[in-house]
Amino acid sequence: MTQSFPVERPTGCPFDPAQAYADFRRAEAPTKVSTPAGVDAYVISRYDDVRTLLRDSRLSSRFAPSDHVVPDADLDREAESGSLIQVDGAAHKRLRRMLATEFAVKRMEAMRPRIAEMIEAQLDSMLAADGPVDLVQAFALPIPSLVICELLGVPYADRGEFQERSALLVRVDGDPDEQMRVSDELNQYMVGLVLAKQAERSDDLLSRLITRGEELGEPLTLPELVSVGITLLIAGHETTANMIALSTLALLRNPAQLDALRADPALAPAAVEELLRYLSVVHFGLFRHVTEDLPVGGSTIEGGGFLIAALSAANRDETVFPDPDRLDLERQAAAHVAFGFGPHQCIGQQLARVELQEVFTRLYARIPTLRLAVPFEEIEYRNNTLVYGVTSLPVTWDTPATERDLKSS
Repeated sequence: MTQSFPVERPTGCPFDPAQAYADFRRAEAPTKVSTPAGVDAYVISRYDDVRTLLRDSRLSSRFAPSDHVVPDADLDREAESGSLIQVDGAAHKRLRRMLATEFAVKRMEAMRPRIAEMIEAQLDSMLAADGPVDLVQAFALPIPSLVICELLGVPYADRGEFQERSALLVRVDGDPDEQMRVSDELNQYMVGLVLAKQAERSDDLLSRLITRGEELGEPLTLPELVSVGITLLIAGHETTANMIALSTLALLRNPAQLDALRADPALAPAAVEELLRYLSVVHFGLFRHVTEDLPVGGSTIEGGGFLIAALSAANRDETVFPDPDRLDLERQAAAHVAFGFGPHQCIGQQLARVELQEVFTRLYARIPTLRLAVPFEEIEYRNNTLVYGVTSLPVTWDTPATERDLKSS
């Protein structure tokens, strides 16, 4: 019997994946589901299966990772040329090789002082405004936007060029014509930026990619550079911004865990991994095309079919993460699959880790009385977007008496 693919988080706890995933994990064979895209696919929900299959060469990523939740998605189209997300094999390895140095752990660690400086400056600005504020607009969105703009060499003054457009592009219920128009506008913007970098290099990722390709004798084409730039620009701020806001909400709902983090800032790296596991903001999983017959769990998925690797389900697999529905910042959760797995694992994961670690170290220490400014039940969630989060997060805090005196004088 074919079930409908679960697209809603439960109303009881907005941090948990759909209950159906637990049922899928207990099934002997992968569960066949009907998807909003109009095709049937098999859901892979066990941790070991997800990791094994995401590195299997019989799976192709030629479609966008969440095409299965886009109503009537065009699955007959060709993969976008030069797309870091959609190309496979040698073409994908070439792009990853070009980018690997840019996202190496050593380079990301070298960015840590600058990221910390950005966070402190944004906190100063937020605190000067006094509460209540929307944490999404005042802090969660600006931080990764500032970081990715500086990394790519995008003027921060142009952030409106991509923030509003990317928000439309990641909706699963958006108007196709509007999304096409917005995609074309973003593409035109990036073409202009890349052409400017080709004419005059500077110390940024796009300039270095151009130079590296030339030095290796395999220069990246304009469409490749544009595609990579757009992918990094959107992914570089959408996922991290939603993690910052949603993690803050989860910690405010788990005050003992937040108190532990405030008491011991060294807990931040483990806290980041646990929150990535617990929240799994890429909540629809990863859509893959099965190119050859694929044995899974005692059954076979025929070549030509489709598979969904349910990351949020794998991250709640009780055989790997005991008591998985409990947030535990001291859990050893670094083996989670929130960033995917295999050749298409998120290339920017080390940057995301550094950003989140610095946020978790500084935000709650600088504002120890941070709390919701509205009842928890009034928070609205981004169920209709590829990256899960909150639409806004009104927060407030207690202003120390000395600061109140200064403001009133």
